[in-house]
Amino acid sequence: MKRFIMAVIVVLFLSVGICSGGDKHVTSAANSWSPFVDPDAAGQGLAIEIIKAAFAAQGYTFAHEFMPWARAEDEVKKGRIDILPDTWYTDERSKNFMFSNAYASNKIKFIKKGGDSFEYEGITSLAGKKVGVILGFGYGDEFMNAKTFTREGVSDFITNIKKLVRGRVDLTIEDEIVAKSILNKKAPALLEQVEFSQNPLSSNDLYVACGLANPRHEEIINAFNKGLEAIKADGTLKGIFERYGIH
Repeated sequence: MKRFIMAVIVVLFLSVGICSGGDKHVTSAANSWSPFVDPDAAGQGLAIEIIKAAFAAQGYTFAHEFMPWARAEDEVKKGRIDILPDTWYTDERSKNFMFSNAYASNKIKFIKKGGDSFEYEGITSLAGKKVGVILGFGYGDEFMNAKTFTREGVSDFITNIKKLVRGRVDLTIEDEIVAKSILNKKAPALLEQVEFSQNPLSSNDLYVACGLANPRHEEIINAFNKGLEAIKADGTLKGIFERYGIH
């Protein structure tokens, strides 16, 4: 009789777990984008640490996989992977993704060869330029839809910088903190050969995005938002930023 009762209890316990939505694991994918997503960092980067802490505050486990951005975006869009961890909002993306509350912000600047007098003064100042971009990245609808200059896409930032110093593109574009972090780590000599525009293209908030095709998209984004508020309140978020030198 005791064994029978225990068996009934176990079955009921498992049934409750299943009915209440027992999947408390979130998967993530993106390319390396130091310092936000960084395979060489102990916590895999600033964004990953924030996201992992936010989900943990809501009882979720979390795992990130590194892959090219275009592939990651497609996998999340189709619901095979749960989230993109470091996404900028565009109207086009909103057709396929649900976005979280913002957890950080980027200042996106143009990078030019040292000594180049170019300064960004609005989209019209790019007329006739060839600008190196990263395939699949969102730079804002105005920039992506403009017809007065050309965008030349590659898979990674260092390739764009090499093309810039060799004169194959006139400009490239990246978050200033990200660009300096990558160049200091991988190609310090190239950092000495380039300059950043004073004026940014934009200041873009950073979001978690989940594909609308994912049946858990509302659950996942709501859990992150609640967790983000919790780690703001208890000081965890501030501590993560400070470890990365951001105050």
